[in-house]
Amino acid sequence: QVQLVESGGGLVQPGGSLRLSCVVSGSIISINVMGWYRQAPGKERESVTSITSGGSTNYADSVKGRFTISRDNAKNTVYLQMNSLKPEDTAVYYCNAWVWVRASPSPRQQIYWGQGTQVTVSS
Repeated sequence: QVQLVESGGGLVQPGGSLRLSCVVSGSIISINVMGWYRQAPGKERESVTSITSGGSTNYADSVKGRFTISRDNAKNTVYLQMNSLKPEDTAVYYCNAWVWVRASPSPRQQIYWGQGTQVTVSS
């Protein structure tokens, strides 16, 4: 079993910053791509950013230049540094990861999702 646990969400004023963390634990062989999605009420879940095991990154245009994704492979953790936050960034943020897991009869790759953490940007 693999679990993703997120933390770091909260209420901030426009222009403020937050850092989200997501720790992956369980029967892990290795982790390929890790990423962050977000979903606002009444909206579709959208991709925010992703990072490969080698450190290559992609960002949605809406967050480019303001958000930074990073990972610590030794800690099986992915981070999202969020700066210059705007009200339109308000959403539940979810981390996900493609994980090679120990399984019978052989290892397999599976996507996993965190439970989500609320980010609210408001005055």
